[in-house]
Order: sequence, then structure tokens, then C-alpha cells
Amino acid sequence: MKITGAQALIKSLEMQGTEIIFGYPGGAILPVYDPIIDSTIRHVLVRHEQGAGHMAEGYAQATGRPGVAMVTSGPGATNIVTPIANAYMDSIPLVVITGQVPTAAIGTDAFQECDITGITMGITKHNWLIKDVNDIADVIAEAFYVATTGRPGPVLVDFPKDIAQSEMEWHDPPSPDQLDLPGYHPMMEGDPALIAEAAALMAAAERPVLYVGGGVLKARASEALMELAALTGAPVVTTLMARGAFPDTHPQCLGMPGMHGNYTAVTAMQKADLLVSLGARFDDRVTGKVDAFAPVAKVIHVDIDPAELGKVRTPEIGIVGDCRVVIDELTKASQGLSRTDISPWWDQVHAWQARYPIHYDEAQTGGMLKPQTIIETLAANSPDDTIVVSGVGQHQMWASLHWTFDYPYTWINSGGAGTMGFSIPAAIGAKAGKPERTVWAIDGDGCFQMTAQELVTARSEQIPIKVAILNNSYLGMVRQWQEMFYEERYSEVYLSTDLPDYVMWAEAMGCVGIRVDSPEEVLPAIEKANSINDRPVVIDFRIDASEKVFPMVPAGASNDEIVVHPSQEKSD
Repeated sequence: MKITGAQALIKSLEMQGTEIIFGYPGGAILPVYDPIIDSTIRHVLVRHEQGAGHMAEGYAQATGRPGVAMVTSGPGATNIVTPIANAYMDSIPLVVITGQVPTAAIGTDAFQECDITGITMGITKHNWLIKDVNDIADVIAEAFYVATTGRPGPVLVDFPKDIAQSEMEWHDPPSPDQLDLPGYHPMMEGDPALIAEAAALMAAAERPVLYVGGGVLKARASEALMELAALTGAPVVTTLMARGAFPDTHPQCLGMPGMHGNYTAVTAMQKADLLVSLGARFDDRVTGKVDAFAPVAKVIHVDIDPAELGKVRTPEIGIVGDCRVVIDELTKASQGLSRTDISPWWDQVHAWQARYPIHYDEAQTGGMLKPQTIIETLAANSPDDTIVVSGVGQHQMWASLHWTFDYPYTWINSGGAGTMGFSIPAAIGAKAGKPERTVWAIDGDGCFQMTAQELVTARSEQIPIKVAILNNSYLGMVRQWQEMFYEERYSEVYLSTDLPDYVMWAEAMGCVGIRVDSPEEVLPAIEKANSINDRPVVIDFRIDASEKVFPMVPAGASNDEIVVHPSQEKSD
């Protein structure tokens, strides 16, 4: 059966189980857009290529399946570089298809040409430039396999226009076990000797902490983690990328560690004699000053990426393997071992929890809105399995700290790259992948203004997300740093209390817009938003600009120097 390269690409995507493509057409990719008309794949037309990438990320994180985005060459390709970098940092499986000028024109500075494979070489697991129309089915099979196995991540396939227009004799793609990928062999099982050593070290620890990272979620290892936690009885901390991997309401959960983490989570890691790192990478936002981080702790580090072992902290035991598989192996190896009594450790942990809970000052009657109250009210009036998608900044930290995450895959955010503008498109992607679920995007006014045009996509594609803007008229996290560390010299951080009018903006995009100025308006606005399910809803919450995120570890400081809310300043 002879078909064009464009038809072969779409057929290959269908055979890989692609449900949705988030994309934007243009000259170089135009031939591929014709066979989409006859395809079973849904295409979501975005308003900016960056939106396509973030939507694919949100889809991937919500569903566990790879997100697919397709854009044209030149600026179309460069506009999606930020989502690719974001996905690379956060280990999100993406397959990005970029149009390219005809092969004969490559290297001539042709119209809308750019070397996108060169540009993305350092931020993709692998990328391909297709030079032979007969390679299409094989390359797409390889792309999906590489994106989803081992440590997940983004891949890119650059697709020249003449390849799309050429004809080929169709052949089915190889199965995963038939792929020829020299040098790519993800290791799933841990070394049995190291597993046994780790189990013994865990049994002997007096002050253990299970340090849970996003790799646990990528490995679908939440149930396995519950078994290991129950067996060891150890405290559990969940990083920003692992929120929901272990239930916040579980008595062993200490919450989020890091620069703006829970005091108890941060301090327990500092005082631990053993850190069992499961799919975490010792990010600088967690460690603070590296040479002062957990100074007496031995480290067991489990990660599917061997490059992570010893990159920041040299472990006593480093185990390469899939988190779910290795956690199961650790649980089996730990059964029957005599364990050290860690009740004195729990007494200390409980004392920290009682002394330094997450705290903020409640709003006074007639006072300004408190962002923490908004998050808590949203959580209390949303289904338990609501998917929460945040932008980056203060609102991200408030959402992580004040929403209770008891289920995996209910928290989506930009962690490693810290990409402002992530929330709106990622929420659209999550809702497209999980249309039966409630999806709240929690955004700041700065983030919202970067990608709000994608609400037009949400409205036209009938993807009814709900948006809560925590609007303080500032770039809030920058303002907090300038107040605390730059003697209140507020340089280029004020956005405006009047511009834009978010209600009018929302309504211009076909959404429902609501403005909330007083505490008594918060719940009615949320209830109204929850009652509307045929279009997106945007609530502009006007919050107190002086409100800060606490706790906080100053940049470059030791975690022992954690700053708590002023009302909790340490007297001991």
C-alpha cells in the first residue's frame, strides 16, 4: 500500500495509541495536516506553540501516557523549546514533531529554517531528523519507546516537507522488543547485593527518612511506597514533584521539604541518620547549601538514571533501577529483619510538628484576602480527586503547602525549570486527558498574563478548566525576595492593580469571569465556578500583596537557617 510520508506519520502516531495532538500548522508541516482530517486522532489547535508543549505536558502528567505536540519549522519549533526544556527537567514523556524545510534546502538559511535538532540536543533524551520516507514508522516507534522507558523525557522528530510529500510502501513499525537502539538499555531491577545492604542499613537506622521524589510517580510506585513505609515506620517527605505520591493525611507523612517546605520535613532531613532517596535528585531547592545538608545522614539513593547517583551527594549505597521494582525488592528484603526502635525519633518529629505547623495570619474582618485561605477553601469545596495545576511563584508554594494531596497524579506543576505561564495550557492538557475530572489551575497574575490566550483554545475546544488567579499586582516571589534581601528596593516588580481587567479579559475569551475582593465573597465565587461546566471559569482573587511564603530557606543558606512565620520565631 503506497501512502505519503505525511499519511505514514499520522498512521504511525495512531499505531502508538495517540489520542490527541496539540499543535499549530504552518508551511513546513502543512502536508501532515491534511491526513489529520481522516484520522481518529483529535487535534487541539493552540494559540501559541508554547501552549502546545505545555498542554502535552499536562496531558502526560495527568494520564501517564506520552503527550504529543506538532508545530511547524523555524519560529514554530523555537517557540516549543521552553516546554521541551521543562519536560526534560521534570522527566515528562513528550513526543514533539517539528516541520522542517525540504532536505535540499537544509543549511541554506531557507525561509523558516532552524537547526531544531541542534538546538534541542541538550534538552531531549534523543532527537531524529528523518531523511528517508521509509524510516518514518520505525523512527516514531523508537521515539515513543525512548520517551516512555527508563527515565521518561521529551524526544523530538524533525520532519522535512519533502519527506512528508514523498511516497512510500507502508510497513508496520517494529514492536518494542524488535527495536534496534544501541546503547539504550534501561535497567529495571536493582542489584540484589545492594538491595540487601540497603535493607540492613534501613533496619539499623535510628532516625530514618524516606525522601520521595517525582520518580516514584513516574514509576507508578505509590502503592509499593505505602508498603515500604508501613514496614519501616519511617517518616516520609514528598518533594514538590512528588506531592500526592504518599497521602498527606497519612500519619507518617511530613509534607514537602525544600526552600519553602514544611519546617518538620526540612528539619527531619537535616537531623536524619539515614536518607532513603527514592526517585529524587537532591535538587538544590531541597538541599540548600549542599555541604551543610543532612550532615550526619547516610544515603541510600535509588534512581533509574545512573547519572543521578553521586551527582550532588555521594550515596553510601546507590541503586540503579525502576523505583517501583526496587521499592518492592527493598520491601521483600526488609521483611523479617530486626529493626531499631525509632519511637524516640518520632517523639522529636511530633514535637517539631506541634511547635512549627504551617501557619499564616487569618484575615481580619474587612481585611484583604489571604491566599492560603483561598487555597484551603478551594480544596474543601472540590472533589478529592481534583487535579490541581499551578504556575510558578508564591501561588505555587501556597498551593503545595495548603492543598491536601492524598492521591497520586493530582498535582501538576513546573518544578525544575520553574516555567512561568505553565499553568493554563498544562491544565487544558490535563483536562483534555481526564475530561471527567475537575481541573483547577492556580495561577498568579504574572504567570497568567504569559499564556492566558490559551483560554481561547479551552473555550473553542470545549475544555472547561477552572482558574483561580491569586492576584497581588506584583511578581510576588520576586517582591518577597526584594523585601527580605534587597532592603525593600522594589525594582521592576509591580504589575498594576488596574491593568488588565481580568473579568473582561476572561469574558472576551468566551469564559466566565468573576472578581473577588473580600473574604465573604470567596466561597460563593468558588461555588459558582463549580456549578459551571460548559466553559472555562476565571476567578480574579485580589490578595494581600504583602503576604509572604513561609517557611523559607534563604538562597545559599543551610536548611538549619530556615525562616519560619514571624509569629513562630524560634525561642529555643
